[in-house]
Amino acid sequence: MKTNIILSIITLFIFTSASAQKKETVKVWGNCGMCQKTIETAAKSAGATEAEWNKETKILAVSYKGKKTNMTKIEQAVAAVGYDTQNLTATDDSYYKLPECCQYDRKNAGSVKAAEDCCKDGSKCEKDNAKCAECAKCKEGKCAECCKDGVCSTGKDCCKKA
Repeated sequence: MKTNIILSIITLFIFTSASAQKKETVKVWGNCGMCQKTIETAAKSAGATEAEWNKETKILAVSYKGKKTNMTKIEQAVAAVGYDTQNLTATDDSYYKLPECCQYDRKNAGSVKAAEDCCKDGSKCEKDNAKCAECAKCKEGKCAECCKDGVCSTGKDCCKKA
């Protein structure tokens, strides 16, 4: 009888522990093996017990205990180190701190309307420059304000001198 009670308690404990473990996936932009290490480390720092990012699919698969963390906290940690997720966008500051090889094409960069012949005369922003794409003035189509005297008003190096 005592053995049955102990076995029941152990089974209940195992079942409760297993059910508290959650598995989820989220898209995270990045490029290389260094990105992978940084993304996985950030996820684990936010409480993920397991984290695996696939650089081809850009999918981060995580396991975590629901009582200790949640997917929002994990995504916030990943964004804090410079990587956009499907639900959050990293700050420009954290993105530009990434090594150059890790500066991926931002998830919203495709929505930025580039000006024609950007920055050749110091009044327009470069077409394919990700740093320029993040400049608010360029996004608004106000390149002349952004690239005054060939220097970006936001401090980004997206403007060329004529």
